[in-house]
Amino acid sequence: MSDPLIALTLLAVLIALLASGLWVAISLSIVGLVGLVAFSNAPSGLILATTFWGHSHSWALTALPLFILMGEILLRSRMSDDMFTGLVPWLSRAPGRLLHVNVFGCAIFAAVSGSSAATAATIGRMSIPELTKRGYPESLILGTLAGSATLGLLIPPSIILIVYGVATEQSIARLFIAGILPGVMLISLFAGYVAVRAWMNPDLIPPVEQRFSFKEKVMASRRLLPVALLIGGVIGSIYGGLASPTDAAALGVVLATILAWASGSFSWALFADAVMSATRTSCMIALILLGAAFLSISMGFTGLPRNLAAWISDMDLSVTALLVALTLFFIVLGCFLDGISVIVLTTSIIMPMVTAVGIDPLWFGIYLVIVVEMSQITPPVGFNLFVIQGLTGIDILRIAKAAFPFFLLLLAGVILICIFPQIVTALPNLMNR
Repeated sequence: MSDPLIALTLLAVLIALLASGLWVAISLSIVGLVGLVAFSNAPSGLILATTFWGHSHSWALTALPLFILMGEILLRSRMSDDMFTGLVPWLSRAPGRLLHVNVFGCAIFAAVSGSSAATAATIGRMSIPELTKRGYPESLILGTLAGSATLGLLIPPSIILIVYGVATEQSIARLFIAGILPGVMLISLFAGYVAVRAWMNPDLIPPVEQRFSFKEKVMASRRLLPVALLIGGVIGSIYGGLASPTDAAALGVVLATILAWASGSFSWALFADAVMSATRTSCMIALILLGAAFLSISMGFTGLPRNLAAWISDMDLSVTALLVALTLFFIVLGCFLDGISVIVLTTSIIMPMVTAVGIDPLWFGIYLVIVVEMSQITPPVGFNLFVIQGLTGIDILRIAKAAFPFFLLLLAGVILICIFPQIVTALPNLMNR
């Protein structure tokens, strides 16, 4: 059977399994088995057993449950409320005023949770009632929240960057550092959009309700110190070469637990709840990664990735043409699958194509995460849209419409890192010196 026919057969099997509601991890494993049994002479049972065993104790993957636990602890503490209170005095006079709380609040919480959905839920729970009560337009409240919450996928420590690093054998520390400047770029784009909308239509934004003196702003900023300490401890230890991502994740859990207890809003019951929730999420992601690893190895035995990379090379596609095609492909795929599934489903096939045209895998990881961020706010399977719908009860298409400008801003971010790849590579290159 020819390679295109093999690829179409396996794709049809995968789509049928996913459409039936079967777990992603099980679907991946079944497709891998079909590939080995039908299109190779390799011992499928032995490969399945050795792959699952060999990939189930990856040291790099240890950081994943720890960062998830850190986010779950913070989700249940008072620190998120403190963060909101600390930001309000500084942003009450900015163009767009308190809408910037969504942008900067999501950015800060993303840097300590690593999860897009957790960021949307935590910040939205505080900001939506407050901003609605003060008369801010619904479309901008929902749009800034949906768009800015996607930063949880990019700003380190990012769960999805850990998944990409494990799946492609890239340095997780370098991926974390590579995500910092693109994260700042997206924050600037989001805040700039809110400011421009406020300047163009001042009637959209309610007048200033309260003026804060400089002393009051500084006093309010004390509430931001615990979060700043946590971010500095985690990211600073990695960038300074003092800790690996796994060590930094353990440090983050310890700091988050201490700060949560110190805030007086944490208890043993909440801690147990956080551990159970982190365990469920970690097991789900780990199982998907095992299925993806088996599929990747089975694809190697069929020869599809190698032949596909050779085919792409023979087409002599430019880097730009390939990236345009991949962007469209990932946006469409992200309409139906969550971000982690998109990455583990595609890396084994896509990476040979990417390396064949000379694209840096580190840069490609950040590009891929930003494109996956776009899929978080596109129906029908936009996870951030579901979270916000659960918080507000508003129709998901109305939320998607409000988030559409931020989809375009994320697309602008993709274009910017394509034109200026140094945005991604500058900080990781400094780590080598």
